[in-house]
Amino acid sequence: MTGSPPRPGEPGPGEPRPGEPGAAGAPRIRQSVRALIVDTDDRVLLVRFEFPDATVWALPGGGVEPDEEPLDALQRELAEELGLVGAVVGPHVWDRLHLVRFSHGRSTGGLPPRWDGQRDRIHLVRTPPFEPSPQLSWDELRAERLHEIRWWTLPEVRAHAGRFAPRRLADHLATLLRHGPPPAPVDTGE
Repeated sequence: MTGSPPRPGEPGPGEPRPGEPGAAGAPRIRQSVRALIVDTDDRVLLVRFEFPDATVWALPGGGVEPDEEPLDALQRELAEELGLVGAVVGPHVWDRLHLVRFSHGRSTGGLPPRWDGQRDRIHLVRTPPFEPSPQLSWDELRAERLHEIRWWTLPEVRAHAGRFAPRRLADHLATLLRHGPPPAPVDTGE
């Protein structure tokens, strides 16, 4: 019967069901889209994030806003972070699920973070070399913890002792450069 109150222990209208994001005990996962940008010299473009507990070199991109299509979000993120407008977005090559508490998700009221992790959908973007020129100011980028943008060769990625996201970036990149895009997205792990 429509309009009946929920039975005790059942979610009400608009409330998540057990196991759904936002349900009690279920992780709240932010949907994100990222680009594996590879130029004609097979260099990869990465952004450096500075978190309170780690420095991480990652693929450019970011969260998908409510009612935003993932590829539209990717185009927006590439313009904001890199100044790359109208990129030809290639296939969905990798997936990455990262569980972590986002420090920037705290509200002013001291409530817990809004997200428990992030699910990245990663697309290949092949492009000629370009000099990144973000649409956002460096103050705005730093507010999002982004502090540097640079091109890397595969040997540079392999030799770097720091942290990448995904962690096994060198292995996944080497496979993609050697064999081309996979027939289905590859789970990169952390």
